[in-house]
Amino acid sequence: MIVAIMLFIIVIGSLVFNFLSPWWFTEIASNWGGIDFAVFVTFWICGVAFVLIGLFMVYTTWKYRRREGQTAVYEPENKRLEWILTILTTIGVVGMLAPGLLVWDDYVNVPPQAREVEIVGQQWSWSYRLPGEDGILGTVDAKLISVDNPFGLDPEDPDGQDDILIEREALHLPIDRPVKALLRSKDVLHDFYVPQFRAKMDLVPGMITYMWFTPTRVGTYEVLCAELCGIGHHTMRGTVVVDTQEDYDTWLDGQQTYAQISTRPQGDPIAGQATYAVCAACHGPAGEGLVALNAPKLSGQDEWYLRHQILAYKQGLRGVHEEDTYGKEMAPMVATLFDAATTENVIAYIRSLPDDPAPVTIDGNADRGANLYSGCTVCHGSDGGGSHGTFAPRLAGMTDWYLARQLQNFRAGIRGSHPMDNLGKQMGLMSKQLGDDDAINDVVAYINTMSTRMTQTAMRQTIDDRGETDGG
Repeated sequence: MIVAIMLFIIVIGSLVFNFLSPWWFTEIASNWGGIDFAVFVTFWICGVAFVLIGLFMVYTTWKYRRREGQTAVYEPENKRLEWILTILTTIGVVGMLAPGLLVWDDYVNVPPQAREVEIVGQQWSWSYRLPGEDGILGTVDAKLISVDNPFGLDPEDPDGQDDILIEREALHLPIDRPVKALLRSKDVLHDFYVPQFRAKMDLVPGMITYMWFTPTRVGTYEVLCAELCGIGHHTMRGTVVVDTQEDYDTWLDGQQTYAQISTRPQGDPIAGQATYAVCAACHGPAGEGLVALNAPKLSGQDEWYLRHQILAYKQGLRGVHEEDTYGKEMAPMVATLFDAATTENVIAYIRSLPDDPAPVTIDGNADRGANLYSGCTVCHGSDGGGSHGTFAPRLAGMTDWYLARQLQNFRAGIRGSHPMDNLGKQMGLMSKQLGDDDAINDVVAYINTMSTRMTQTAMRQTIDDRGETDGG
């Protein structure tokens, strides 16, 4: 009797939870209502089967409970029952499979008017490539991928010169226009998924997969990776913005083509020295940083990261939070870099400055910090040298109090709160692993030990180079 009551409670409880649950599908924003229908059909068939089987178990458990004088009967075959179960099971399976097969037939047949968009996944970010005025995407080759050519475009292919490149930023799409997404992975298996679009597909290294959809609702949507792709899988987020045609055209006009990016002006450190004089007031004449003015060390940082941070300030992704006091001070200063040439000149001058390790000011447990840093290794490297591949800046030898403050800001949502700051949101998620300020100090203390190792490695390399020169 107790078992029958428990089974009955499970069935009723499941029904109540289903109808009262707040967890349900997000509002659809694409043409794939058929996918919802297929899921609902499967859900209801399985739900009805669950209730019927559950109630049948309640009935049989109660009716055939152990009683004095009652003997069980063994009936090895019952053709009538077998036929009934076979027919009902067949109807259920067909009912679940048929809608899915019909939707899949539409899913793999792309409308001829669909515009192609390439989606590139890598640990742990999304980038996008759109065809230019010619409507043709240029050819790519993994062997051509570099810091200056992250998509691996063939510079000799004329079709690719007007391709529009969107690296780790939001993808904009016009409403009510079908899109064919060409999916490419740089490293491991990923899966492009926007819950409101319902559609998703794997990105398989070494091949191009595809899917298509038509955005039907204006809005901003989060991109997820639906395939476990490594330790940073949960932070692999992106943004898709569905615009009206007018807003989309405005956004498109502001994007850069491959030809424009590849012909970016080369920085002139001599010209950049004069512009840097304004920066030197806070960051120091040698880019060493000044704690009294809350300005971090700049010398030694990678040029691509400096360029990205300048752009983030200009776009309003940084220095806009009401509690980001020092970021708000930096934002108007960046505005003085009014064009690409001026920006590149300043970066070139900063890169020419001596790269002396910043003074150690953080006191923490470096041994404990080594364990905590293990999650940072996959992006920033075991030596803290950073990586353009994961868009992670160099940490070793940089200003430790600044690193600690930025981790605190990420954890508190002061930095990375802008809806379009995908990389900032990624760091916000990772910083949650550092539960308190002591953990942050421990990690930074361990990072400080890296600068010593980097200096020793550089000295050994210099000695080796001199030896080879003398020997020559």
